[in-house]
Amino acid sequence: MKTRRAWRTTERQAAKKDTGSAVRVSGLLAAAAGALRGRVGWALGAVLVLVLGLLGAWLFAGSEDRGTPPDPRARAYEDYDACLLTDERGIVSGAPAAPVWEGMQAASLDKRIRVTYVPVMGEQSVANAVPFLNGLVQRNCEIVVVSGAPQVAAAEAAVEKNPEVRFVTVAQDGGAAHGNLVRVAPGASLKDDIAATLKQLASGS
Repeated sequence: MKTRRAWRTTERQAAKKDTGSAVRVSGLLAAAAGALRGRVGWALGAVLVLVLGLLGAWLFAGSEDRGTPPDPRARAYEDYDACLLTDERGIVSGAPAAPVWEGMQAASLDKRIRVTYVPVMGEQSVANAVPFLNGLVQRNCEIVVVSGAPQVAAAEAAVEKNPEVRFVTVAQDGGAAHGNLVRVAPGASLKDDIAATLKQLASGS
């Protein structure tokens, strides 16, 4: 039979054992947490090294690309933009500006001239054509080709105000002569005449 003193001694020993177990568990948990932190840090470091390596490879490849000569098959344009102003029908087949656009495309293939076109939408009048024409001038089109009676009238009125622009109008000759204005007569040879005119202007002659 246990005495009260022996029973208390046993309780103290059990409490010490529980405390020791708790301490050991806490130590194991702390060690595991430290190991986990170490592994996470190692993993993050590895990811960072990998990202930096990929970034360096990308920059090195980019520097090599910049030193690569251009593809000889790439189209090299001269510094000429030829812009066509048309009526609302644009360049569809059968429209008055269709052969003009074909001639401009032919000139572009030969002289490497950039060609674009803009139709005048809305009322087909000189007043309505003027903003569209001014837009082409502001876009720094070196050559402005114009088809359609209102568009031609707007262009010929703007010739003197824009001496740095070469104007090509599809119209019968007979108006005032200007050094930066060429009139091309409509007809069966309009496509070829437009192409020849643009080539001549792009060559500086």
